[in-house]
Amino acid sequence: MPKKTISLFLALLLCILFSSVSSPAERKREVLVIRVDGVINPVSAEFIGRSLTEANEKHNDALVIELDTPGGLDTSMRTIVKGIISSTTPVIVYIAPSGARAASAGVFVTLSADVAAMAPGTNIGAAHPVTMGGRELSKTMEKKVVNDAAAYIRSLAERNGRNADWAEEAVRKSVSLAAEDALKDHVVDIVSPNLDSLLKSVDGWKVRTGKGEKVLKTANAVIVKKEMGWRYRLLNFISDPSVAYILMLLGFYGLFFEFTNPGSIFPGVTGAIFLILAFYSFQTLPVNYAGLLLIILGLVLFILEIKIVSHGILTIGGIISMVLGSLMLFESPAPFFRLSLYLILPAVIFTALFFTITFRLAYRAFRSKPVTGKEGLVGMEGTAKTEVTKETGMVSVQGELWSAYSDDFISKGDRITVQSVSGLKLKVGKLKGG
Repeated sequence: MPKKTISLFLALLLCILFSSVSSPAERKREVLVIRVDGVINPVSAEFIGRSLTEANEKHNDALVIELDTPGGLDTSMRTIVKGIISSTTPVIVYIAPSGARAASAGVFVTLSADVAAMAPGTNIGAAHPVTMGGRELSKTMEKKVVNDAAAYIRSLAERNGRNADWAEEAVRKSVSLAAEDALKDHVVDIVSPNLDSLLKSVDGWKVRTGKGEKVLKTANAVIVKKEMGWRYRLLNFISDPSVAYILMLLGFYGLFFEFTNPGSIFPGVTGAIFLILAFYSFQTLPVNYAGLLLIILGLVLFILEIKIVSHGILTIGGIISMVLGSLMLFESPAPFFRLSLYLILPAVIFTALFFTITFRLAYRAFRSKPVTGKEGLVGMEGTAKTEVTKETGMVSVQGELWSAYSDDFISKGDRITVQSVSGLKLKVGKLKGG
C-alpha cells in the first residue's frame, strides 16, 4: 500500500512539472509608444520605421504613434504607410494631445493604421497634395497628382473599414473634421482623452495586421515610451527650412573668409561642415534650385562690386537676386516650407555688408604695397652717397647705407629710387626731377 501511494505521488509530481514546462507563464504584455511632432520628412520616416522594426522583433502587443503634424513630403509619408501596413505588430495612430492635428500627409498615416484614434480638441483633414519644389503644374499634371492621391487614400480607408468617401473629399476639397465629427462619420475608430483610456478601450478589438487578424491585448500592458534620440533630434532640427537656409549662408561665409585669409583653417573647416549639413537638409526639403542659383549669383555680384566700379548697381542687383532666390528656395503652398521675410531681409542685408566690407578690406590688403622687409624697400627714395655705376655704389635709404648698382650712371648727391632688391644689394634708378 505505501508503494502504491508513493508511485501515485511521483506520477502526480511529474504531471505538475510537465504542465509547468509545456505551459509557461504568460508573457508580459508591452505597448511601445512613440511621439512624432512636426513635418513628415525622411527623419520622422526613419524613426517610425525603426520603431516598427523594434516592435516586431520584441513582439510588442501594439505600437502607438502619438501624432501631431501639419503634413510633409509624399515620399516620406508613403514609406511610413508601407511600414504600418506590413507590420506584424498592431499599430495605433493617436492624434494627441488636445490641440494637435493630422493634416495633409498625416491623414494618410492615420487612415493606414490598424486603429485610428483622436483626442478631444484635435482635427484631421486637408489632405490635398502639395506641389513640391516650387514647380507650377499644368492642369493635366495636377489632375493626375490629385487622382493618384485620392485613389491611394481611398484604398487605405477601405482597407480598414473607414469612410472612404470622406477620405477622397479630404484630398480633392481639403475638408477637415474635429474629433467628435470624425468619429461620427466613421473617419476614425475612437476618441479618447488619454493614452491609458485608449489602451483600455481598444482591448479585445480585432485588427488586421501584416500577419493576419490579431486581438488587441492592451488593457493591462506595460507602456514603454521611446523618445527620439539626439541623432534624430539633430537631423530633424537641421531639416527645418529656416535652419537649412542659415546653415547655407554660414557655410558660404566660412569658405569665403578662408579663401580671403588662407591658413585661417577654422573658418574653412566650420564653413565646409555647415555647407554639408545644409546640403543634407536640402535633400529632405522641396528645394527649388533656381532659387539656390539666384542666391549664389547675388553673392557673386557682391564680390564683383569691389573690383568693378558700378556705383552700387552690382550691390543692388545682388540684393534683389538674393531676396528673390531666398523667396523661391523653398517655394511651396505649404506654410511650413516657406521662409519668412523677417528672416530673409536681415540675412540679405547682413550678407551684403559681410561680403562688401570683408572683401573690400581683404582686396585692399592684397593690393597695398608691403611696408616691411625687402619688398617694403621697393619704390622708396634715397640719396646717392657715392657715384653709382652698373657694378657698385653706395646709397642712403631711410638713414641706412646700402650697396647699390644702376643701369644708368648716377652722380654723388643725386636723388634715387629703389627699383628692386637682390640679397643685400639694391638696384636703383635716378629719380626724375631729383
